[in-house]
Amino acid sequence: MPGLSHRQSEILNLARAFGRVMVDDLAKRFEVSAQTIRKDLNDLVEQRSLTRIHGGAIIASGVENLAYEARRFVAADEKKAIGFAAAAQIPNGCSLFINIGTTTEEVAAALTSHEDLLVITNNLNVAMLLYRHPRIEVIVAGGTVRRADGALIGSTAVSLIGQFKVDYAIIGASAIDEEGALLDFDYREVQAAQAIIANARSVMLVADSTKMRRTAPVRIAHLSQIQTFVTDAPLPAGLANICHTRGIAVIEAMPKAADADEAEADATVTPLRAR
Repeated sequence: MPGLSHRQSEILNLARAFGRVMVDDLAKRFEVSAQTIRKDLNDLVEQRSLTRIHGGAIIASGVENLAYEARRFVAADEKKAIGFAAAAQIPNGCSLFINIGTTTEEVAAALTSHEDLLVITNNLNVAMLLYRHPRIEVIVAGGTVRRADGALIGSTAVSLIGQFKVDYAIIGASAIDEEGALLDFDYREVQAAQAIIANARSVMLVADSTKMRRTAPVRIAHLSQIQTFVTDAPLPAGLANICHTRGIAVIEAMPKAADADEAEADATVTPLRAR
């Protein structure tokens, strides 16, 4: 990219490869001061190549998402905490949709001790996490498998989803704008997500706070269409107001200390409304 120093180009390559870069790690890698790295990051932010996060930066998004494996590194601890807190809201003996996403996969991983669940998913990674568990029945939506992330997309998947009416839907989003629009990158994935929302009695959005600093071109739905929002930090004022006005339960899941034996969460919960 024109105008970038060699070090800035390398920082950008690292961010693309790993999803995020941290100031302290970069300072050690390039043997420069943290202040120098912060200036590099700020320059890359000004060029709209990166978005700042606490202690570092992530790739800025617009029309193209991060590679799926790279997304696993972004807010990884926060996603585990969100997954644990979200799973704690799901009772035994219910049916649910789980769609594509690294955060929804963390929910699936936290559901493995549940009993008598019926899980319908268009996410092969979720199916692989759950199918071995004898008290969880898994139904996989048919259709074209997207090689990048194991998503099942297209009209066949949407048609199968439409045959069910489930208790809960667990959905993710690539971005959430200040007006409450839930956004993604692939219109085919969005069609499946919209079918999931339409065919669930209660919809739970799982999204870490970095999603509120990103953008994406395709609209999934609006925040007002969900019943529960599980995230990892206090919401911006506009989104908090939407949730308060619409009676949306908000759960703030905080990662435990790094030396904790298990990836669980401390959660601040606005109680779920009776259904």
